[in-house]
Amino acid sequence: MAEEKMNVESFNLDHTKVKAPYVRLADITEGAHGDKIYKYDLRICQPNKGHMEMPALHSLEHMMAEHSRNHSDKVVDISPMGCQTGFYIAMINHDNYDDVLTIVENTLKDVVDADEVPACNEMQCGWAASHSLEGAHELARDLLAKRDEWTEVFA
Repeated sequence: MAEEKMNVESFNLDHTKVKAPYVRLADITEGAHGDKIYKYDLRICQPNKGHMEMPALHSLEHMMAEHSRNHSDKVVDISPMGCQTGFYIAMINHDNYDDVLTIVENTLKDVVDADEVPACNEMQCGWAASHSLEGAHELARDLLAKRDEWTEVFA
């Protein structure tokens, strides 16, 4: 008997078969007026084997959200996965996979070069005490070092 397909795309992904790091197109949602949201799975850590620590993840989220928009006006959102193994990147009307890889790469280079975490204060952030610039730098450097692996999703 086949398993029932679930509503959440990632719940239908066999997490034991993927090989982080990778970037994959996870979903496409079409709006009532024809706009399309392309959701990419940027997996940084191997599921169920490792995860990002919250201060580093939080800082990387702030930095990617801010810096990615310098490389594309098609970025809708960059949001962390609750499992702390990666991020979702939502793009509007932009399905060029190679370009998305370049946007991610350039954004991570910005993270490595940054000397502060944007909006890392109590006025602009809901948990300003939980940040690590050094941790974000390390995550970005490690991910960039494996750039040639990003298109290989499955082991």
